Amino acid sequence: MKQPNRLAASVPAGAPGHVPRRRLVLLADASRAHRRMLSIQLQRAGYRVVEAAEGESALQVCRDLEPDLILSDSHLGALSGLELCRAHRTMPRQGYGYFILLTSSTQREDIAVALGAGADDFLMKPISGAELLARIRAAERVLDMHDNLAAANRELQGALERLHHAQEQMTADLREARKLQQAMIRERQRSFGPFRVSLLMRPAGMIGGDFVGFQQLDDRAIGLHAVDVSGHGVASALLTARVAAQIEALSQDHQVEPARLVSTLNDLMLDGPIAEAYLTMVYARLDLSTHRLRLVQAGHPHPFLQRASGAIERVGHGGLPVGVLEGARFDEIEVVLNPGDRMLIVSDGITDAASSRGEPLGEDGLRAILQLNAPVSGHALLESMCWSVAAFASGERADDLSAVLIEHLAPAPVLAGPGQRVDPAEGIR
Repeated sequence: MKQPNRLAASVPAGAPGHVPRRRLVLLADASRAHRRMLSIQLQRAGYRVVEAAEGESALQVCRDLEPDLILSDSHLGALSGLELCRAHRTMPRQGYGYFILLTSSTQREDIAVALGAGADDFLMKPISGAELLARIRAAERVLDMHDNLAAANRELQGALERLHHAQEQMTADLREARKLQQAMIRERQRSFGPFRVSLLMRPAGMIGGDFVGFQQLDDRAIGLHAVDVSGHGVASALLTARVAAQIEALSQDHQVEPARLVSTLNDLMLDGPIAEAYLTMVYARLDLSTHRLRLVQAGHPHPFLQRASGAIERVGHGGLPVGVLEGARFDEIEVVLNPGDRMLIVSDGITDAASSRGEPLGEDGLRAILQLNAPVSGHALLESMCWSVAAFASGERADDLSAVLIEHLAPAPVLAGPGQRVDPAEGIR
C-alpha cells in the first residue's frame, strides 16, 4: 500500500552491498532556457532529470514517476509552485519527495508561506551552480535518512509480523494444551454413596501447575489428590501431567498407605529430569464404610473441616513439599467425616490472593467464606468461593486456583404426616 511521501529503499545507504542510486529530479520552470541550464548542471552531476513547463504537467509527472526531488519555480501558470507543492504533499507515493521552491522573493512572509505549504527548502534566483548542487546534496542526505528509516521500519514490520505469527501459533498450541490439561479431570463431580466429591481447577493463564482429581480404588475406598507444582506455564503443566500419571499408577496398589505413596512420589521427583522442581500436595483416602479420611499434607495449605454444626477445624501440620529433601518423612492424619461434615482442600492461589492493598486472603478469609456459604454445597460452594476471592483481589489473579470438596451428605429429612412423629432411630410412628 502506498503512503503519502514515505520512501523505502531495498538496501540502507552505507550498508554493505549498497549501490548509490541516481536520483530522479523533476525540474518545473516556465522558462525553457532556465530549465535547460539547470538540467545540464544536474545531469553532469549524475542526476536523472525530467522537465515540465507548467504546473499541471509537473503534477502529472509527480503522479506517474514519483521523482525524488522537485525543483519548482513559484510561477508555473494556472497552477503555481505553492499549489503544486500542496498537491504533491497530499499525493500517495512510495517514498518521500523533497521539494525545493525556486523564488525571486526575499520577503520573509513569502518564505514562511512556502515552508508552511510543505516546501523543504528554497533557492533564490538567480541560482548559481555551486549553490544548486550544495542544496541538492543536502536534500540527498535527508532522502538517505528516509531510505534508512524506511528500510529499518520494513525490517521491524517483518519481525513484528513473524512474531505475531509465532504468538498466534503458540496461543493455538496453548489452547490445545489447556483442553488436554482440563481433560485430565475426567469428572468434576461424583457421588459415592452418601459422599460427594467436587473439583475446581482454574489456571491463571492458558495452562497451569495445579491439578486435582479422585479415583475409585475399590468398592470401599476412593483416593483424592490436590497438587500444586512449582512455577507456572508450559514447564509446570508438563510436569503436572507426569505427576498425575505417577499418582494414578501408585494409587493402583491399594495396600500402599498414603504416607508411603507420597514418599515414593518424593523419590521419583528427586530422580526426575528437572532437579529444581517440587510440588505441594494433599493426598487422601476415604473409607466409604467407616467414613474415615486418612490424608497426608505435604507443604500444601491446610485443609479445613467444616462440621455439620458449622464449626470449622484446621487440619494438618504443614509438612515438607514433595521433591525437596531426600528421605523426607510424611505423616498421616486421620479424621472422621460424619453426616453433614465436609472438607475443603485449596491451593495457595486462593489463600495467597491479595487485595489492592497487598493483604492476603489467608486462612481467616477462607474461614469467613466457608461460614458465609454454610448453606451452599457442591459446585455452587466452589463457584461462590471463586467469586469471593475475585472480589477480594479486585479481579486480579496471579496464581492458579484449585480445590477439592469432600462432603458427607446428611440424609434427607423424613416428613411425618398428621398425627405422626419422627424418631431418627425408628422412623415414622
